[in-house]
Amino acid sequence: MELYEKSAHELSEMLSKKECSSEEITLSVLDRAEATEPKVGAYLTICREEALKKARELDNRLTKQARHPLAGIPIGIKDNISTKGLLTTCASKMLYNYVPPFDAFVMERVNGADMIVTGKLNMDEFAMGSSTENSHFKKTHNPHDLDRVPGGSSGGSAAAVAAGSAVVSLGSDTGGSIRMPASYCGVVGLKPTYGSVSRYGLVAFASSLDQIGPLARNVTDCAMLYGLICGHDGMDATSADREYPDFAKGLNSNVKGLKIGIPAEYFGEGVDESVKTSVMAAVRELEKQGAEIVEISLPSTKYALNAYYIISSAEASSNLARFDGVKYGYRAEGYESLTDMYEKTRSEGFGDEVKRRIMLGTFVLSSGFFDAYYKKAKLVALDIVREFNEAFEKCDVIATPATPSTAFRLGENMGDPTKMYAADICTVTVNIAGLPAISVPCGNIAGLPVGLQFIGRKFSEQTLLNAAFAVEKNIGEAAAVNF
Repeated sequence: MELYEKSAHELSEMLSKKECSSEEITLSVLDRAEATEPKVGAYLTICREEALKKARELDNRLTKQARHPLAGIPIGIKDNISTKGLLTTCASKMLYNYVPPFDAFVMERVNGADMIVTGKLNMDEFAMGSSTENSHFKKTHNPHDLDRVPGGSSGGSAAAVAAGSAVVSLGSDTGGSIRMPASYCGVVGLKPTYGSVSRYGLVAFASSLDQIGPLARNVTDCAMLYGLICGHDGMDATSADREYPDFAKGLNSNVKGLKIGIPAEYFGEGVDESVKTSVMAAVRELEKQGAEIVEISLPSTKYALNAYYIISSAEASSNLARFDGVKYGYRAEGYESLTDMYEKTRSEGFGDEVKRRIMLGTFVLSSGFFDAYYKKAKLVALDIVREFNEAFEKCDVIATPATPSTAFRLGENMGDPTKMYAADICTVTVNIAGLPAISVPCGNIAGLPVGLQFIGRKFSEQTLLNAAFAVEKNIGEAAAVNF
């Protein structure tokens, strides 16, 4: 087995025993990226020389001092997370040349732990999309089937982990953008509780929904990385000031007495029968091990997609107003006035999907339509929160499919935005309610991975990780795709 195929916790143990060096691990991952990138296209920027240099320096330094468990482990970073001195483009023409002067909070944690950044990963432009086909620069392919999408918007983050061109990665999740690609690519992806991971340095899409989270090939690695990046940050007004446990040490696959809620709304129309069967088979295995299955109902789920796209587009309209060609990034040429420069810059700098959502958001916030659309969407959000609270009086976690189908073909939904949006049906409620959720592989259909989603109460990540760990014990850990 090559080093790039090993998990972060295995590599960490090998490093502590001096069975390999960080430079050897990093070289293995970078060579794998060089071999797979022409087919997968997960990276926008690869930091080969910088990564190898840091790994060599780390190998020399770590012989003389204590090391973090993730020290020396290669990590890929989604390209909407600010990295000082390293391009952060959000996969957009608008930020094609933007090099941030500061690190995001999560990058301070990553660098503080001496992880090795291999590069920046492809995504849907400004995190708006479900397939990573909306990137200005390239399309990312699913390593399990190169004719299919990896999911979005964190498609590059999931594809890199699945392909072995990153050991772990960071993504962001606004309506399922970690969990969907994790499901499609057969890896583990955690969307943390809103406020548990600082959004400082994350380029905003929808501020009340965005959350950074980890992707990995197994639950242990996911727990390790989440434990690193969570925590209070004074630079983020929504950051929760609380203590967090050691999630990796707390992993336990014992599900005896765990009450698992099954909401009928997530297993109805629009979800493939084969996906339902695969998810429920995994849940039944947990039932055999002592878990209890509880039927629950979340009736406002049928309104969730509409509410989500109204709320997220409204916030995007506001957040993306800052990209005007004045301060940084792309600026159009040949304009006649300041207003003309604004119009041409934004028309040329943003892609079709971003412009679509800006226009939708501006519309629902405009006079005469605010009450009819935005206000009603926020009222639906309150109903969704209430229903989750009521459901958690009956169960500990809620199990659903992470996606309504397996990965669809590249180009299949590009001409129909509403069909593309429907792929988020199983995930958007979690962001609306600010809850944590995890996608863990639970099988495959015709060679394509299926993800089981566990949803939990706020700050119940340990419970979710443990439930996912139990599924993983039955199904087995994901391995890097070989091609």
